Amino acid sequence: MSELLACAVDEVAKGAALRVELAGVDIAIVHADDDNFYAIHDECSHAAVPLSDGEVDGCTLECWLHGSRFDLRTGEPTGLPATEPVPVYPVEIRDGSVYVSLTSSNGVTR
Repeated sequence: MSELLACAVDEVAKGAALRVELAGVDIAIVHADDDNFYAIHDECSHAAVPLSDGEVDGCTLECWLHGSRFDLRTGEPTGLPATEPVPVYPVEIRDGSVYVSLTSSNGVTR
């Protein structure tokens, strides 16, 4: 699948996440502290709540409900209670816009 337009770069403040729906898939677009943009499946693998409502810290996103943390680069949980990774998706920035491919880059599907 080709990349889909997710949002404009200026719609996501540094250190924040934005929930978007692309082809029926809920994605959290994150402007991380390293100034890169990441796309991660917008559902915690532990409690099935939106990760986009959580806190960004460095290159991790923390679930607001129980505090599970996920690495934005790999989708791997870095803090309990989550033990299963979530899908992460390739991001490309073009002409001030964020594009996302819905082919998971870590092999995890939901």
